[in-house]
Amino acid sequence: MGGCISTSSTSSCSSRSNGETISPSCLGRKRIRKTFSDHVTSLQHLSSIPNRIFTNGKSRTSCIFTQQGRKGINQDAMIVWEEFMPEDVTFFGVFDGHGPHGHLVARKVRDALPLKLLSFLYSNESKRNGSSTTCCNGNLKPDGGDFEKDGTMEDKVDTLWREAFLKSYKAMDKELRSHPNLDCFCSGSTAVTIVKQGSNLFMGNIGDSRAILGSKDSNDSMVAIQLTVDLKPDLPREAERIKRCKGRVFALQDEPEVPRVWLPFDDAPGLAMARAFGDFCLKEYGVISIPEFSHRILTERDKFIVLASDGVWDVLSNEEVVEIVSSAPIRSSAARIVVDFAAREWKSKYPTSKMDDCAVVCLFLDGKMDSESDYDEQGFSSVTLQSNHSGNAMESDDGQNSEPSLQRNFTVRSSEENDPYRRVPVEVEGNGESLVAEDQNWSGLEGVTRVNSLVQLPRFSEERPKS
Repeated sequence: MGGCISTSSTSSCSSRSNGETISPSCLGRKRIRKTFSDHVTSLQHLSSIPNRIFTNGKSRTSCIFTQQGRKGINQDAMIVWEEFMPEDVTFFGVFDGHGPHGHLVARKVRDALPLKLLSFLYSNESKRNGSSTTCCNGNLKPDGGDFEKDGTMEDKVDTLWREAFLKSYKAMDKELRSHPNLDCFCSGSTAVTIVKQGSNLFMGNIGDSRAILGSKDSNDSMVAIQLTVDLKPDLPREAERIKRCKGRVFALQDEPEVPRVWLPFDDAPGLAMARAFGDFCLKEYGVISIPEFSHRILTERDKFIVLASDGVWDVLSNEEVVEIVSSAPIRSSAARIVVDFAAREWKSKYPTSKMDDCAVVCLFLDGKMDSESDYDEQGFSSVTLQSNHSGNAMESDDGQNSEPSLQRNFTVRSSEENDPYRRVPVEVEGNGESLVAEDQNWSGLEGVTRVNSLVQLPRFSEERPKS
């Protein structure tokens, strides 16, 4: 497969991991395709890889935009990587960091996770078929004679992608744990990632960044379909796992809608999600980095996908975001307009709260974007949108399925923050959290008037209470 998956026996071709070029039958759009070794070689120059965008801007089929909030450095990261693999395969994701070094964790995951996914896909196929691979035409169709005759093919493809997502997420967290220059003990990141292969979506998600689908119903009206579940500590199976591992789950009295994860021996760190990269202070107590994997086949009614961090979902509903994107005057400005709407909602609904960072990725499924002239008329670069309030324009390049509910993240708190350790039992269905600023004596609540992903760093002493 060489990172390619196909249900068509006529699209088989030979591609070798030692750097040989792929045979012409796999060229698809008559472009020279890169082998995995080419990808590895270019790892040192990620920012210059064609068709890979990670700062404010647009590509052939998407637009992305992030804006720094009012709590310090922008800890959100995002990516769209077209031609991620041959034949209409795109990788896109949003990563929301938290903790003192959350911005570095989010960027590291953004850069390393896609390559780990590629590596496992190529490795898997190499083990099964030697060095030969199957060309990736990207079209799994649920109907049709050939597909019905081989009813197990979809299951095989699903299993392959599931395994690749699980292994790549595990390897990513392992790398963060052993990273010599990045302290992830009390810092981490969410990840909502999607690989679009033809009409297939393969999705992996940890944390509370969210993906939705804009689609048309039988009345030709736009509707919002939530693709991922916000993995909060009060979800029954998440809470059960955390408590089984001796972690504690409860909400503070002044934010009863925000369940958090706490150490068994300290009222810290108060992580407002059940799964995340990093956050190794809680990995022994039920917080995991295993992604929720799902597979969806697109239809002609599906129009676009939106990925966003919780800074957007805190103040805008799924339906509102779909309405904003579908009514954008030009597609290439859709992500920016969503962020602008979110910023206005923050000021209107929560005037005493500090706006969270926002990151948005909009992918249009018909593959069409605006003309260059239309884009330039709006005053934006056709390659990179630079915003006066963007938080990562100059950043370094280092740096099964539950039924989703259509509701907001509910992570906003009032300006009153007295006695942060007043607690209430977790019996609330809430969704969301936020980011944090970095400081020498870092405290998630100090000087911040809205919910953060962490409350405070744990204060470890030499003697811990015996369990």
